[in-house]
Amino acid sequence: MMVQRHGMGRVARYALAGLALALAGCGQDAGPPQAGEAPAVQTVTVRPEPYTLSTELPGRIEPVRVAEVRARVAGIVLKRNFEEGADVKAGDVLFQIDPAPFRAALSRAQGQLAQAEATLFDAQAVVRRNQPLVKIEAVSRQEFDAATARLKSAQAARQSARADVETAQLNLDYATVTAPISGRIGRALVTEGALVGQNEATPLATIQQLDPVYADFRQPIADVLRMREALAAGRLAQDADKRARIAITVDGTDKTRAGHLLFSDITVDRSTGQVALRGVFDNADGLLLPGMYVRVYTQQGTDPKALLVPQRAVQRNTDGGAQVLVVDGDSKAQVREVVTGTMQGARWHIVSGLADGDRVIVGGAARAGEPVQVAAQPEAAPRHAEADATPAATGG
Repeated sequence: MMVQRHGMGRVARYALAGLALALAGCGQDAGPPQAGEAPAVQTVTVRPEPYTLSTELPGRIEPVRVAEVRARVAGIVLKRNFEEGADVKAGDVLFQIDPAPFRAALSRAQGQLAQAEATLFDAQAVVRRNQPLVKIEAVSRQEFDAATARLKSAQAARQSARADVETAQLNLDYATVTAPISGRIGRALVTEGALVGQNEATPLATIQQLDPVYADFRQPIADVLRMREALAAGRLAQDADKRARIAITVDGTDKTRAGHLLFSDITVDRSTGQVALRGVFDNADGLLLPGMYVRVYTQQGTDPKALLVPQRAVQRNTDGGAQVLVVDGDSKAQVREVVTGTMQGARWHIVSGLADGDRVIVGGAARAGEPVQVAAQPEAAPRHAEADATPAATGG
């Protein structure tokens, strides 16, 4: 029995050792190469391809039109006729201020106008009667001149009375507060029973037109000039009015919206060298709200022979500069300093430092340093799944 027990223990130890060797064999590809063996690396051969240069910039959503609804006459608010946060149309009644005092003022002004017209009628009659009499000297010239003066004074009084009637009518109309523009109205700033318009035009509410909306942002003047040149040459996507197309993404979400560039400011900021730009975007669903932070993507032109490499191939040195590892004709890995532009999905646009046909290392055991012999494996399939994503920020 003792011999059998020892035999079974030896078999168990052999099985565990075999399992350990099998696990080690499974992870052998991830381990370092053996001494004297060239490390295996994965490469991508750089080929030129068309690439639309774009820039990501921060921006803010602004309404196309903003109207502050104010009380233009003094009085007590009797009623509010809208729901806060709802859409209103121009001319809709929003507030009703007590109209009774204004009706009374209108009646008084109309009475004064009637009195002025009666006085004018009497003065006109006196002048008509005295006009033939003054010719035969039956009426003195002085009396006729006085009657003429009273006629002109009555005419002026009637004109003033008419103006008072118009003013009283306007005040009565202003007691019914209507929407000056169509848009979305915010919260009411007063409630029923509030005294408004006393010595000032009291704010009652704010209406903002949110379809379409603006996106305001700033861009360096050099980028603006390149964009204008590319737009004039027809190298950029344009709408029917030949305006540059732009896009925005709501910060922190995947919500995007396409629009076009509306205008650029005529002044360059002296401190930053940037120009204020504005884009316009449809907003029928109300997604974009005033003050919302967005990322604006503008096109700068098209590089017909752009060189793009996977993001994982680009490393940073101690100075912050970009570099890649390339395999030369002698199958040696060498460091190549490059200048990156913008990122397209998961690929960097290389502005300078690479040429058509360069083999860039994207995986393996090679490290930056002295040129070392490597074993380049067949090219890795490029990961372009994210290549069609919205361009990211500018690199360096």
